[in-house]
Amino acid sequence: MSSVRNMTSGPPGRLILTFALPLMLGNLFQQFYTIADAAIVGQVLGVEAIAAVGAGEWFIWMMLGMIQGFTQGFAIQMAHEFGAGNTGRLRNVIFNSAVLSAVCALILLVTGQLAAKAVLDLLYTPETILADSMTYLRTMFLGIPVMMAYNLFAAILRSLGDGRTPLYAMICACIINIGLDLLFVPVLQMGVSGAAIATVLAQLCSGLFCIVKILQIELLKFQREDLRLSASLQLRLMKLGAPMAFQNAVISVGGMIVQSVINGFGVIFIAGFTATNKLYGMLEVAATSYGFAMTTYTGQNLGAGRMDRIRQGYRNALFIALITSLVIAAVMIFAGKWILLCFINGDPRTTADTLAVAYHYLFIMSVCLPVLYYLHVTRSCIQGLGNTILPMISGVAEFCMRTTAALALPLLMGQNGIFYAEIAAWTGADIVLFFSFLYEMKRKRFF
Repeated sequence: MSSVRNMTSGPPGRLILTFALPLMLGNLFQQFYTIADAAIVGQVLGVEAIAAVGAGEWFIWMMLGMIQGFTQGFAIQMAHEFGAGNTGRLRNVIFNSAVLSAVCALILLVTGQLAAKAVLDLLYTPETILADSMTYLRTMFLGIPVMMAYNLFAAILRSLGDGRTPLYAMICACIINIGLDLLFVPVLQMGVSGAAIATVLAQLCSGLFCIVKILQIELLKFQREDLRLSASLQLRLMKLGAPMAFQNAVISVGGMIVQSVINGFGVIFIAGFTATNKLYGMLEVAATSYGFAMTTYTGQNLGAGRMDRIRQGYRNALFIALITSLVIAAVMIFAGKWILLCFINGDPRTTADTLAVAYHYLFIMSVCLPVLYYLHVTRSCIQGLGNTILPMISGVAEFCMRTTAALALPLLMGQNGIFYAEIAAWTGADIVLFFSFLYEMKRKRFF
């Protein structure tokens, strides 16, 4: 019970920061084992293997994004009930969320397996890496139920203000994943499928860690009356979760269009772009953590009727996030080349050409990082207020800007124009979110 945190009293900035820090560390460990996959694959199997892993990466992100969208949406209702002190209602929300999560996981699993080949063909995946890309995708998608379970358990804990347990779960998963990577890829020579299996097994361990903790929380001791299905509640949960899942799906479709353009530039360009995308998570890790913190903080205070604290918390979170983005940007600009070399291996010419592509992209994203951090904090605050439609519209804006830039800029600037598609997407979303935030705050009479 000590890990459960009520965020309806106390200094907002300190609450948000102390809640976000464990999430940040947990996300860092999650990124470490994602990076370990790429580094081990790249160093052991070479440039073509890392390109194969990256060729379908946006499709994997699409599935994971939908999983996270559903579970984060369900967690908003959990935070509202916890903030209001409705523990019986909270348990019923969790039960109905679990049922919906199981159904969604099954649908996504079947869809991913059936669509994998068609998606890779649509992305113009080079024939030399197509077989490995298919193997990697299909193996990862077999782990969708595991990913759904972990994300639901982590969302439950975050809605109660517990950011530490997901951290400890990620530390365990990181250690297990790296160990299995080293066993499966270089020792057992399982190729890219070995890296995917290691990731799924590590996620399974993190999910088991979280459920053990959940079972120890006193207010989550389920009674028979808590285990009842409610059509009206499930409709409410889907109204929160489905727009967030759709938002992530739309964003990732735009990413797949970008990937289809990139796949036409050859294996070296794909490998360089993939190497930087593996660092994308490191660039974004604090932003997503502040976002989770802001959703929980806003949701709990809305449930408690503490409207006065939401505006103050948003300002504090935005200031902290922007400062963090500048620090991360500086580290990546000055140390990025050395970090990128962890993913790249080959003859000197191939390595140099791949690194040039990767660092150019990394530099552009680092300079524009504050734009991304504003996006996460603002979008999460609006979601915490129970409005997932406006953030979904911002996702549509991301899609439009990313797609337009990806298709138009290479024609005007050559292949380097593709690097600006991501920046255009962030900017488009920020414009929508700026006005959405003003609208939502005025609608709830916070101004």
